[in-house]
Amino acid sequence: MKPIRQCDLSGSWATLLLTTGKDGTIDYKKLEDEIDILIASGPNGIYSNGTAGEFYAQTESEFVRVNECLAIKCEQAGIPFQIGISHMSPQISLERLHLAKQFRPGAVQVILPDWFPVTLEEAVIFMQRMEEEADGIPFVLYNPPHAKRVLEPVEWMRIKEKIPSLIGVKAFDKNRDPAWYKEVKEQVNNLSVFIPGHHLATGLSLGAQGTYSNMACLNPFAAQQWYNLIKENEEAGLELEQRIQQFMDKVINPFIVKDQYSNHACDRFMALTGTWADIGSKMRWPYRSIPEEYTVFARTEGKNIIPEFFTS
Repeated sequence: MKPIRQCDLSGSWATLLLTTGKDGTIDYKKLEDEIDILIASGPNGIYSNGTAGEFYAQTESEFVRVNECLAIKCEQAGIPFQIGISHMSPQISLERLHLAKQFRPGAVQVILPDWFPVTLEEAVIFMQRMEEEADGIPFVLYNPPHAKRVLEPVEWMRIKEKIPSLIGVKAFDKNRDPAWYKEVKEQVNNLSVFIPGHHLATGLSLGAQGTYSNMACLNPFAAQQWYNLIKENEEAGLELEQRIQQFMDKVINPFIVKDQYSNHACDRFMALTGTWADIGSKMRWPYRSIPEEYTVFARTEGKNIIPEFFTS
């Protein structure tokens, strides 16, 4: 797979969720089946080892096997793919980058070291060493709101000035805050900005380039169709986004706010609700899994609010 140029980094990218058995072990046959379905949905790309891929909980051998499965299938299908090399330890991130190079992804995603907040200078030092190891593979900085150091748009550019191979940032748009998008427009250039999947229509209308989509967890086919709709009919795309927000507020957000489940537990729950792949219900230890029986309510509400995502 050729490296992704910054001008090509856009669209709705589907995440590879970790497929698990009842004890949390990885089921590689189910993982391959999931990749086949994601490819069939026609996404702009697929990425591995994001939060939903439980990157923090994989051994070296698991990391290699998961990404080998993705690389082989995406290469055969001609689908762009990215590999998450993230880890809280910078040394392990560097080792994962070394391992990932053999698969020649279009780009790699990485978080900043995450035990103690890095200074901006330390973030640059980290990225410089990673760039030296990458052999020309571009980077996407994954900087979620729970990171120890959440960067502002002007700080993305300070890193970009030192790290030419940084082509994108996965960031939180402060709940679709127009002031945040204004700051991005004024401060950022030559970087693709990706925002949360359920904010996609607003994000594209205000200048974002795409999403690493949590909505693809619910239904990758519908998520891609929504992106295509936004590009063809922005008003219709925004109307669907309003209903997606209703679904998230009523069904998904209470698990996070009230019950304190993790975001990636919600990603897995959305996939179970969508019934498009057999990924298993269990998060890897020590994170709690949302009980599968709650999918009955979620599915009922989803069919009423966003039937586009529940066509089967």
